[in-house]
Amino acid sequence: MGELQQFFWTFLHTITDVLPIAGIIFGFQFFVIRKKIPNLKRVLTGFFYVVLGLALFLQGLEDALFPIGKMMAAQLTAPEFINQPIFSMGAGVVESAEAMTHNIEAHWSQYFWVYVFAFTIGFSTTVAEPSLLAVAIKANEVSGGTIGIWGLRISVAIGVAFGISLGSWRIVTGLPLHWFIISGYIIVVIQTFYSPKLIIPLAYDSGGVTTSTVTVPIVAALGIGLAANVPGRSQLLDGFGLIAFASLFPIISVLAYAQLSEWYGKRKIKEK
Repeated sequence: MGELQQFFWTFLHTITDVLPIAGIIFGFQFFVIRKKIPNLKRVLTGFFYVVLGLALFLQGLEDALFPIGKMMAAQLTAPEFINQPIFSMGAGVVESAEAMTHNIEAHWSQYFWVYVFAFTIGFSTTVAEPSLLAVAIKANEVSGGTIGIWGLRISVAIGVAFGISLGSWRIVTGLPLHWFIISGYIIVVIQTFYSPKLIIPLAYDSGGVTTSTVTVPIVAALGIGLAANVPGRSQLLDGFGLIAFASLFPIISVLAYAQLSEWYGKRKIKEK
């Protein structure tokens, strides 16, 4: 009964959130365009399905996605997990768990599996992102097949994966967020001058569609959970900002994909 009651209130809140949108659409239809809505019954049924789907989605976020992100962050940053024997990549030696437990704050390299998890979850959620799929299909149709659906999705997913992994490293190290964002956009500006002109608007849009229904809940929960479990970090100052990485780095990866494709095409022409 508790779950049903919670869903009922979520459903009511969803109705109040959707009402302004419905008011604007119907208001323009009746008072500006001044025409009846064709298939009104079908439209109203569709609105009901939208509200129901949003309510179920929001309930799923609270019951599953947010807890999963926080739980994984807590498990991957637990002292008994990160203090297991690991290989130090720089020195090539094995550090024992007993030696690590004497450290007040773990070294950033001990959070290796956090970065791996951030990369894999960023890649998988982006590939499954419905908004990215819609953009990729439309880009393929408009370009006459020149822009591949899977090529765009994979390049965007790699950018998101790298961005979230780098953002997780920033949370662990506590480095200032603005230096990463400024540096990233400087790279984007430089890439823009040397990228094919047709791909630039699509690359910029690709950064926006990644921050949608599937990616944002898990990424936000991961960032907040990571900041809550890393010593010396603030959930408010360090936990947020991870979504900015998920928006920025897909632009870089799509522009890089276009530049590499253009370079490869010119090379094949020269070889002929």
